[in-house]
Amino acid sequence: MDDRELKWDRRFLKIAESISEWSKDPSTKVGAIITNDIKIVSMGYNGLPQSTPDYPEILNVREVKYQYIIHAEVNAVLSAKQDLKGCTIYTSPFLPCPRCASILVQSGISRVVSSKCKNERWKQSLKESKYFMELSNVRVIEY
Repeated sequence: MDDRELKWDRRFLKIAESISEWSKDPSTKVGAIITNDIKIVSMGYNGLPQSTPDYPEILNVREVKYQYIIHAEVNAVLSAKQDLKGCTIYTSPFLPCPRCASILVQSGISRVVSSKCKNERWKQSLKESKYFMELSNVRVIEY
């Protein structure tokens, strides 16, 4: 990794972290940004579909929320208005989950950059996700 790549990775991770704050999820706020070289292609954060009100009875009940919430990575892929082959996705505060990882692989994303997970709750799932993406020739970088 060269200094230029490291510099841009840090910049885009900060943007993904900032975007995560837009989420109304009371427990986990996630942000994602897709780039093509140093050009921003798309952004997303985890939340309910855009026409769905952010009712507390949905967002505060984990079993209900998980049925409807759209992950940041999926929102970024859905918002992209171009082919994502060869693009990079930056996620904050941790790597994509296994389901999102498979969507990213299918979309053509070739590089995933994130911070190392500090929450024990997610570590095993993210380890599986990382393994799957690397198995699928997606370059995974954690800072």
